[in-house]
Amino acid sequence: MIQELHDIQAAAGATFAELTTKEIVPVSFGNDAEAIAATKKGVALYDRTHWGRIQISDSDRLRFLHNQSTNNFNILKPGQGCDTVFVTSTARTIDLATAYATEDAVLLLVSANRRRQLLELLDRYIFPMDRVELTDLTDTTVAFSFLGPESTHLLEKIGVTVLENQPYATHKLINFAGREVRVAVGSGLATPGYTLIAPASDAASLWHELLKAGAVPMGDRVWEQLRIEQGRPAPDFELTDDYNPLEARLLHTITYDKGCYIGQETIARLNTYKGVKQQLWGVQLSGAVEPGTAVTIGEEKVGKLTSFTETESGFFGLAYIRTKAGAEGLKVQVGSVSGEVVNVPFLSS
Repeated sequence: MIQELHDIQAAAGATFAELTTKEIVPVSFGNDAEAIAATKKGVALYDRTHWGRIQISDSDRLRFLHNQSTNNFNILKPGQGCDTVFVTSTARTIDLATAYATEDAVLLLVSANRRRQLLELLDRYIFPMDRVELTDLTDTTVAFSFLGPESTHLLEKIGVTVLENQPYATHKLINFAGREVRVAVGSGLATPGYTLIAPASDAASLWHELLKAGAVPMGDRVWEQLRIEQGRPAPDFELTDDYNPLEARLLHTITYDKGCYIGQETIARLNTYKGVKQQLWGVQLSGAVEPGTAVTIGEEKVGKLTSFTETESGFFGLAYIRTKAGAEGLKVQVGSVSGEVVNVPFLSS
């Protein structure tokens, strides 16, 4: 079923790569500049099928997830959703996930390289008395995100108007040309848009219909550039055992008064005693530099570059910078390259 989708994408000029997690992704459709332009003036369509989709069902699902991650699940009603961070017992980051609450389950959209780890982690914390069931839906579903200022107009073209002006992660199951598709507010980035989750059997026809409605296909290379430019932290780069959600500035995912959960004591202590020693920022760079390079002011190390990309307007990176060193506007050196610390929209929202 997914092969049929890949065949259509290949016919449209897609080149593919295999991730370390073995998923095959379209890296580029040979139209990177056009796709970037579409995110600013039209609609770009990104295939997120390689991301993980984990379903948590049965009667204790909300309480269970409430105890496993940083956001407040107990207040979620069907049709609502939120971003949340899964952390270790010492509040080190594992993954940034988006949760969608339905009438009888919660669907988690998680990073491709954290799906198996999260399945194992969640399974480990299900106790005999818990009414919780985990199901990995990754192989039986697809996920597409479209992003850009014309996203709502594209939805209207395919007959969906119920999500206009709704809060982030609001979602609804709709019938689109005979297909059952879950449509959610939010593109996964700061750019406005929507995310669709559908049965894998509908993958090729759904992709075709969205392109026919005016979306421009966008490969993983452009997504990665936008991710870095906009400041969405990613596992193995900004989300690692070295950092916590406060340092990653994922404040919208944290509920401080929700009670006990894994990592809660550390996060509460950091917040109460202003113990955040470093924070994630964008860095405008004068040249190319490798992730992992130290960020310095004079002889003093003040941080580390975690991601790098080249954009149409220059070189850009994400870096953790020591709080005492400064924030937006700070002039720094990254290896042999000069840089300036700037804010990024994903972490400002």
